[in-house]
Parts: sequence; structure tokens; C-alpha cells
Amino acid sequence: MLLWCYFEIQSAFMTEPNHPLNTLNDIKNIMERSSRFISLSGLSGISAGMCALAGAWFAKDAIHENGESMANLTSVGYDFNSRGTIAGRGTGYSQLTYHLLTIGIITFVAAFILAFIFTYLRSRRKGVKLWGKTSRRLFASVSVPVAVGGIYILKLMSAGIYGLIAPGCLIFYGLALVNAGKYTLSEIKYLGYCELILGLVNLLLVGYGLIFWALGFGVLHIIYGAAMWWRYERAGAEI
Repeated sequence: MLLWCYFEIQSAFMTEPNHPLNTLNDIKNIMERSSRFISLSGLSGISAGMCALAGAWFAKDAIHENGESMANLTSVGYDFNSRGTIAGRGTGYSQLTYHLLTIGIITFVAAFILAFIFTYLRSRRKGVKLWGKTSRRLFASVSVPVAVGGIYILKLMSAGIYGLIAPGCLIFYGLALVNAGKYTLSEIKYLGYCELILGLVNLLLVGYGLIFWALGFGVLHIIYGAAMWWRYERAGAEI
């Protein structure tokens, strides 16, 4: 009995130094959760990526139905005049602008609705308030670059400067994600860096805008969403 008590006391003293460290780690985790919106679902990224790929497919069909090739539409060296607009284009290009804008809006709305649904379900499962202080900060940090980028893209479309639309979308969206990394999972910041890199490379390869758009908004989102689901949401890994 005395021997057993000796070993219990010795064990308690041996583990005691770790208690303050564990407590500090727990406090750090609690503060991290309270200052970051961690209910973003990996399935939101996957669904957004699938919507983007579908939108890119319909955009390609719209361009071809208008009797244009991707080279003539997006390469600066073909039909662009000194102002960067497409020379000699009239009603056909106005109609194409309308079609592409419609496809873009439908794609965005579909991706937003699916992302909201999956995020809402995860928030409810975790017992976390969806629209709280941290989510409002996240929304504000994302909305400014997205809003400015949207105005910029609309101006490009109205001027017929199609070649800079895809890189513009990728660059402004990348800036929004990097900015959002302060208020949500830090991994989203690296997705933003990848979007920025794709956008900058696309500026050098203007004739491949739709491909880069599909890679950035489609493939990268699916890869990111799958990685986040595997790390945070699969059975036994829920945070």
C-alpha cells in the first residue's frame, strides 16, 4: 500500500509541470475559436468549384455560338485597337457580353447558395452562431475587394476588353481570400495566394483566360475543399 502511494505521488509530481502548459494551450485554442470563423465547410469549396467548372463550360459554348474563337475573343494581338477594345464589333459582342454576364451571375448565386447551406449545416452541428461578430468581420474583409473587383470587371465587359476579365477576377478574388485569412481558417490564405499567382500568370497568357478561370475558381476550389474536409470534417477530425 505504501509503495502504491509512493508511485502515485511521484507520478503526480512528474506530470504537474505539464499542467500549466496544457492550460495555456487550452486558453489559446479557446481564444482562437472566438476570434476566427471556423465553421466554413470543405464541401462549400467543392460545390463552388463544381459550379465554376459548369459556368466555364457554358461560357465556352456561348462564345462559340457567337461565332468566335477563344483566341479572337481574348488575345490582345488579334482584334484589339489602340484603346484595348475589340475593333469593328457591334451587336454580336453586346449580346455575348449579356450572355457571359448572365452565366457569371447564375454561377455566383448557385455557388453562394450551396456554400451557405453547407456552412450553415456545419455551424449548427458545431453549435456555433452563423452570423456573429467574427462572421461579420469575415464578410467585411471579403466584401471590399470583391465589390471593387466586380465594378472593375463590369467596366471591362462594357468596354469589350474581354482579355483582362479572367485575370482581374482571379486577382481581386485572391486579394479577398488573403484578407479573409485573418478571420477564418488560415489555409484559405494560401488558396488566395494561388489565385493571385494564377491571375498574374494569366496576364502574361491573355488568350487562355477561360482556362485559367476554370483552374482558379474550379479546380483549386475543389482541391482546397477536399483538403479542408479531410483535415477538419471527416469522422474523428471535426474541430
